[in-house]
Amino acid sequence: MNDSKISVRYSRALFLSALGKNILDKVYSDMLMISEICLVPEFRELLENPVIRPSKKVEIIHKVIGDNIESITRSMIDMIVRNGRENYLPAIARAFLHKTKEHNGITETTLTTAVKVDEKIKTRISDMIAEKFNTKVELKEVIDKDIIGGFMLRIEDQYINASIKNKLRIIEKELLAKTLTD
Repeated sequence: MNDSKISVRYSRALFLSALGKNILDKVYSDMLMISEICLVPEFRELLENPVIRPSKKVEIIHKVIGDNIESITRSMIDMIVRNGRENYLPAIARAFLHKTKEHNGITETTLTTAVKVDEKIKTRISDMIAEKFNTKVELKEVIDKDIIGGFMLRIEDQYINASIKNKLRIIEKELLAKTLTD
């Protein structure tokens, strides 16, 4: 089965259960914490290690996440490990977070620039996107000096690349194409 299908199915089941029990916000917080824990290399090694028994993995995961999570989240994690799908936990958490934001009408947006952007400009960009797409905007800023200047803006699946690096790449292609045809 496709990796993304597995992640989407588990996350969708958790989402629908949490929504039905009216605890979506609490489970969202749980999955946000799990998503952050999954960034720790040692935790990822635990999830991906085939030698460690599932019961031991569950015990370690319970100690790491603590007692302050919803029982539905804990049960889902236990089921994932029992089914041998624990290496999908980061993707399941990501899919759940995305589905919850989508449900709440929040659009994930990433602004990539070569230098830090002023808060007023970020607010204007967020407001413009919110108005254009009739949505709430969650703007994430990424600094990437390799783009040289300009910006790249990703709104869900749409992408605007107005970076200097991209413009130079286009000019280079045009020059190469011209020299090849001459």
